[in-house]
Amino acid sequence: MKMLPIVLISLIAATWVGAIAILSVQNFTPVKLSLLAFQSVEIPLGLVLAFSVGIGMVGMAIVQLMLTSSLQRPYEED
Repeated sequence: MKMLPIVLISLIAATWVGAIAILSVQNFTPVKLSLLAFQSVEIPLGLVLAFSVGIGMVGMAIVQLMLTSSLQRPYEED
């Protein structure tokens, strides 16, 4: 039963890598990211997508670790 989540995670990651590879080849147009008064240098769209997916995967892994550790913590009785 534990093998299924690993296979699904691998499939999702492989799909994202393939989609990013196709988009980065087709859309080599540089883009600028803006946040409030800050602006980034021009980078390709595929690179922006790759960083976004990577940050999202790492962020969700951290959230899952925090949630599972808080749910498994034994309750203390007074």
